Amino acid sequence: MSTTTTRTTIKHFINGAETVGEGDRTQPVYNPATGAISAELRLANRADLDATVAAARAAADSWGDFSLAKRTNVLFKFRELVAAHVDDLAELITAEHGKVLSDAKGEIGRGLEVIEFACGIPQLLKGDYSDQVSTGIDVFSFREPLGVVAGITPFNFPVMVPLWMAPMAIAAGNAFILKPSERDPSPSMLLAKLWKQAGLPDGVFQVLHGDKETVEGLLTHPDVDGISFVGSTPIAKYVHETATAHGKRVQALGGAKNHAIVMPDADLDNAADHLAAAAFGSAGERCMAISVAVAVGEAADLLVKKVEERALAIKVDNGTVAGAEMGPVITPASKERIVKIVTEAQSAGAAMVVDGRDLVVPGHEDGFWVGPTVIDHVKTEMTAYTEEIFGPVLVVVRVEDLDAGIALINANPYGNGTAIFTSSGANARKFQRSVTVGMIGINVPLPVPVAYHSFGGWKASLFGDKHIYGPEGVSFYTRGKVVTSRWPEPTHDSGASYNFPSS
Repeated sequence: MSTTTTRTTIKHFINGAETVGEGDRTQPVYNPATGAISAELRLANRADLDATVAAARAAADSWGDFSLAKRTNVLFKFRELVAAHVDDLAELITAEHGKVLSDAKGEIGRGLEVIEFACGIPQLLKGDYSDQVSTGIDVFSFREPLGVVAGITPFNFPVMVPLWMAPMAIAAGNAFILKPSERDPSPSMLLAKLWKQAGLPDGVFQVLHGDKETVEGLLTHPDVDGISFVGSTPIAKYVHETATAHGKRVQALGGAKNHAIVMPDADLDNAADHLAAAAFGSAGERCMAISVAVAVGEAADLLVKKVEERALAIKVDNGTVAGAEMGPVITPASKERIVKIVTEAQSAGAAMVVDGRDLVVPGHEDGFWVGPTVIDHVKTEMTAYTEEIFGPVLVVVRVEDLDAGIALINANPYGNGTAIFTSSGANARKFQRSVTVGMIGINVPLPVPVAYHSFGGWKASLFGDKHIYGPEGVSFYTRGKVVTSRWPEPTHDSGASYNFPSS
């Protein structure tokens, strides 16, 4: 095919420069809208991994000693460069992920918020001081960087999720190794070039492409001190168990099955608008997508009708087309899995309200398309409910009242995000206090916290005790020291005692 002649090779970014590395394996990168191969990705071998970690270790030893003023100077420059290259980054995201350009720009905007938060690192790293805790003795605390940390990131947000991690880690004084998804690796390479342009020393931010072999190497390498991971729950659990067994600090964010309760007293037009956007935006490939609408009582029939109208009106097309609202899913295997789960639900007795299984986009017949899909009367034993579909599928579960909806959510193994649509403050307060979920929206469908709070769920959606970015991100990428200090006058008695001093 004609794309073969223009196919590019995507390299690693190690110690300040692009390199093909020593590994001889490659993997194709696709444009999901066309189905065509757009590039060949170089995959790392053990020698590439060791070289990357060695460069990070050397860089961390010096970068951690840089003054906060110098670190923030780099961060401010990086922020301006990312803002200046939003269009370039968005085009790379759309070409390899498939999401529409406006959505791609939206994820970059959320990443910029975290960079801006990280620019305030001098305030965030301030310690405590206690004067005269005992006679002539003072105690103070401060935080130091971990050293070398790695970020293993998913395909669905190839800019935002790396920016949830790297600016926080680097601002805190660490060297950061990014292992991005093999499916959309190009945005990471542009980020690496922008870090270098901002003045970041070589080795402080590196990009190492690879598959399971590279991930395993990062989880077990003795010179890697911390791991940040975002992905599916089974892999998050494995990452946490393996890396902690090798003495590393780990934050591993897993999957989700996010419910939105819609009460009869809700503004149903508003709720339907937000449900459609939250279910079908980015083709449903978000860990914060609303994939279950919990319709309470008499709200159900009208709500389903309104969501149906909105789903049918969504413009599905190549993400570069003006006015496109939803693009393709990431791979043929993803499409096949989504279609299989929808078919199983239909066979089990669920009602197909909107069926996107056979969608064809003219001119893009080889793309990986699944249209917006709405399934009503879904039962909790169906795979459409139990599985994280990660596609443009909204299932509707009907319940009698708010208590039943809360019980449904709390019985689910995931606890990432949830929402309620209601005009009752009493309902909202009961909901927010009762659900066992980490992030909650009240008349807000995607409760992703702003950068100065922290992102993370409960239950099978998080492994480790620290959420990502925000104050908990600072805590994760640093460790505390407490110093007890005494400066006696030369003429004074030493005060040494065999008893524990207390005064």
